[in-house]
Amino acid sequence: MDVVVDEENLAIAIGRGGQNVRLASELTGWRINIMTAEESEAKQAKESEAVRKLFVDKLDVDEEVAELLIAEGFNSLEEVAYVPMQEMLAIEGFDEDTVNELRTRAKDALLTMEIKREEAVEEVSQDLRDLHFQGRGLQPDLIGKLADGGVHKLDDLADLAVDELVEITGMEESDAKELIMKAREHWFND
Repeated sequence: MDVVVDEENLAIAIGRGGQNVRLASELTGWRINIMTAEESEAKQAKESEAVRKLFVDKLDVDEEVAELLIAEGFNSLEEVAYVPMQEMLAIEGFDEDTVNELRTRAKDALLTMEIKREEAVEEVSQDLRDLHFQGRGLQPDLIGKLADGGVHKLDDLADLAVDELVEITGMEESDAKELIMKAREHWFND
């Protein structure tokens, strides 16, 4: 969760040594990011640009159509593919043919992306698949995220820095550190 505060209240929101944000995170169960209005605007602009690029590339539309979709609240290919037809027909300038074409393109893009992801997952080595983390083997969704991030072997994982693994998987920093250390164990046990 992103929480936007005024510059002058930033220190209060974070608290001494991060205690306020840490307590709020523990109480809510959410990962909380405290940021200024400028940081929030920059993050939103970056996210909008990524969605715009995704729509232009995967839906094969121009930037104007991509902007229109974003302005109407669409943020993913899944939304374009599966939102009720009536919701998309409510967009000015969209007729049934346009909506059907966009939905077909979105579904095709999702299918293609999933096939590529499965192929990448198949390239993941057995030693990485067999790695036990938190009392069990790696979960398929985690293996998929690692494969998407170019991590296919145990040593690829062991070579990562904690922040790199967090960025690839979205996992908590403490879990990322534990997983990397688990991947490095074979360096010391061989």
